[in-house]
Amino acid sequence: MERVDEFHYQLPRRFGGWRPGAQRGLSQGSGQEFAAHRRLFDHPDPRRIDLRASVREGRGDWLVRIHRLRVAIPVHLVVDVSASMHFGAARRKLEVVADLAEALGYSAFRSGDTVGLLAFDQREREDLFVPARHSRGTGSLMARMLRDCRAAPGTVPHGSSSALAGLRRTTERLVGRGGLVFLASDFHWPIAALGELLRQLAPACVVPVVVWDPAETEPPPARALVALSDAESGVRRSLWMRESLRARWRDAVAERRAELRTLFDAHGMPPFHLHGRFDAEALTRYFLETAA
Repeated sequence: MERVDEFHYQLPRRFGGWRPGAQRGLSQGSGQEFAAHRRLFDHPDPRRIDLRASVREGRGDWLVRIHRLRVAIPVHLVVDVSASMHFGAARRKLEVVADLAEALGYSAFRSGDTVGLLAFDQREREDLFVPARHSRGTGSLMARMLRDCRAAPGTVPHGSSSALAGLRRTTERLVGRGGLVFLASDFHWPIAALGELLRQLAPACVVPVVVWDPAETEPPPARALVALSDAESGVRRSLWMRESLRARWRDAVAERRAELRTLFDAHGMPPFHLHGRFDAEALTRYFLETAA
């Protein structure tokens, strides 16, 4: 059996719920995180009497320790499966996301969380829907579905708002719910209206996963005639790769990266980049930095 990568996520907010898990909860109970001292009369559990605190209090009341629960949360992976996500020089971008899905399923299972999959292109891809559940094999199932996925026929140019419309329909079931949502896409479509959807998902912790291939971010090294094809529209054109064009290519990539960073930072959601491969340790560091 192949080894599955695992990453650890600790979120910066508390969640409601009673199912035991690894995330910080709002409810009080027999947890390990100390919350406050309360009178034994109000919370009649002699097992939790704190003798030292009772003596220090000085009013003759017996005090008990109150703790907060650690709870399980729903985790969803929302994946863009439009034509551009099927591009990749060494591996398709969708296969890199499949590695993330497999690691996510294993990591969520180990944390006691439920995990599910939603996908979209110009519409909601109901054939790629996996309801959130707590199962050891959910990650492998999601990864296999993404690796077997093929671009739907009849795609339209990514300059339209169809990808955002598909995303909006797909995430309707997540609006107003808490938990953790990974939004994986190359975002090769207009993102001006994406802010409204991010606000609707605000009760959840959203992690934008920007999936780019090295062949997209770095132009060909040699001066040559290069044939390019738009993955979304199928439009083909030839360009002479001169040095000025290479500089414009790099500037466009940097500008798009900054645009995405500005949008997501404005909503308190710093993006995580997948650049040709999935790195579980880098994702663990991402959560350690954002939860600090």
